Amino acid sequence: MIRKIALPLLLISVISIAFTADLSTTPKSTDTGFAVVELFTSEGCSSCPSADALLAEIEKENSKKPVYLLAFHVDYWDRLGWKDSFSSAKFSARQNQYANWLNLKTVYTPQAVVNGSTEFIGSDEKILRNCINTMLAKPSTDHLEISLGKTDKHNLILNYNTNQQTNGYMLAVALVTQKASNKVLKGENKGRTLSHVQIVRQFDTFQLQGKTNGSVNVQVDQSNGEISSELIAFLQNTKTGKITAASKLNTLLDSQLSNKSK
Repeated sequence: MIRKIALPLLLISVISIAFTADLSTTPKSTDTGFAVVELFTSEGCSSCPSADALLAEIEKENSKKPVYLLAFHVDYWDRLGWKDSFSSAKFSARQNQYANWLNLKTVYTPQAVVNGSTEFIGSDEKILRNCINTMLAKPSTDHLEISLGKTDKHNLILNYNTNQQTNGYMLAVALVTQKASNKVLKGENKGRTLSHVQIVRQFDTFQLQGKTNGSVNVQVDQSNGEISSELIAFLQNTKTGKITAASKLNTLLDSQLSNKSK
C-alpha cells in the first residue's frame, strides 16, 4: 500500500571541501533539457514494486537520452517486518528534505521527484512520462561536466566544471548499482522476488561556495560489499531543491572516462 508517514523534517548535512583541480574543457553549447528522476521506494511497501518496474521501463526507453534515474530505498519501512538491504537513513533524510523544499506535510512511498521541483506517486505512469517529456523539451542553458581524477578503491576524485553560478548550490553525487534483486521473506511483499534498477548505494553532497570548477573527494563506503557501476552528479539549489544540471559516468572502472551533460 501507499504509506504516508509524518516524519520530522531532517536537514541533509552538506560537506565543505577544498577545490584543487581545474578543467580545461568548456561546457556543451547545446541547450536541450534533462530529467533527474528520484524514486523513494522500499522492499517493505506493497505499492512499490509497480513503481520499481516502471522505473525499469523508463531506463530501457531512455538509455540514450539525458534522463538520470535514482532509486533511493528509505529505511522507515524496515521496522515493519522486512529490512530492505538497500535502505539507508540518509535516503529517508533526503526524502524529508524534499518535504521541506516542496512544503509537504508527509512523506510516502512510492514517491517520485523530478528535477527537484515536481513530486507525485512514483507508480503513476502517465504523470511520470509526461513530466520527463516536459523536462526534456524545456531548454536548459546550464551545463555540468565531470571526469574522474586519481582514483582508488577508497576514494573517487571527481573533477567538475560548470558554466552556471554556484552560490547557494551543492554538487550531489550518487554511486549507483544498475541492477539487483532480492527475495523478500517477511512483510507486505513476503514470498516475492523483487527486481530493482538504478539503486543508490551512496549519496554525498558538496557545498560549492561559488566555485565553478574544481574537484571533490568521494570517500567510497565499502561496508555494503557492493561495487557501484555508475556515478550520477547534479547541481541543486540548497534553498529550493531545484536541480539545474546533471551528468553521469557509466562505469567507475575506467578512471579515464569523462562526460559532459546538461
